[in-house]
Amino acid sequence: MRDHFDCSTLRFRSGCLTLVVVAACSLPLGSAARAAAVVPFLPHEARYDLSLLKSRGGTSVDSARGRILYKFSGNACEGYTSDFRQVSEMDSGEGKSTLSDMQSVNWEDAEGKSFRFKVLTRMNDTDQSEVDGIAERTGGKITVKLKQPVAKTFTIDGKAVFPTEQIRRIIAAAKEGKSLLELTVYDGSDNGEKVYDTLAVIGKPIRGDKPGSTPDPSTTNEQTKTLTRWPVTVSYYDRDAKTNSGEQTPVYAMSFELFEDGVSRALVLDYNDFVISGTLDKFDVGDVKNAKSCK
Repeated sequence: MRDHFDCSTLRFRSGCLTLVVVAACSLPLGSAARAAAVVPFLPHEARYDLSLLKSRGGTSVDSARGRILYKFSGNACEGYTSDFRQVSEMDSGEGKSTLSDMQSVNWEDAEGKSFRFKVLTRMNDTDQSEVDGIAERTGGKITVKLKQPVAKTFTIDGKAVFPTEQIRRIIAAAKEGKSLLELTVYDGSDNGEKVYDTLAVIGKPIRGDKPGSTPDPSTTNEQTKTLTRWPVTVSYYDRDAKTNSGEQTPVYAMSFELFEDGVSRALVLDYNDFVISGTLDKFDVGDVKNAKSCK
């Protein structure tokens, strides 16, 4: 199993939560994308219970369980911090199981110019692996300085965005009525050198209770239940694995309902061979500080 959320986001990705057509990618940093995101990001803590939704093909995954703990804090003056942990146990039958534990802490400034990240990963009883570094946007490029797993400095295309900016742009595109958004994303995942092409598919806006959906703490919370949200699916593609025909299968995809304040619910993590669902079962609003100026 490959543990990753952008998301940070939505990694949400960084954890979260991150997050197609090239016309939607024309939103310049700091202008249209930021202007459309009128509702400030909401500092919050969320807990998602994970379970196996389906297996595909010959995959021998009998069951899965786990939990995601996610904390998002900060504001446009101080920048944004996301603290993410995902613990998952996959059972392949005959008493064989795999336990994975991934933790990440990221900080991103509100202008999308600076991104600090640290990711710790452990599988079963193996030694913990670490990725630690910082990425700075200067001119038309992004310079990445890694401390771990090895000390290394390299540059990537300045068109790439960081996880919080990815979510901001998805929200901006959704508010403009766009259904597709193509972005190149750098979130420090894998060994810290990976850059992903992403395709976000944005559905029609949902306001209030959605018929047939099960309420959770986000849809009943006073600060979020009246906000608009959109069903979003973000597919992540390996930039180094393009075929001659240009067709690709995503490395993985994340589906969720994204509120205009950055909160996500109804997670579905698709790893091709199997699909994991994440049900939001705890949600707490953090300290909201949205200064009008950053003097």
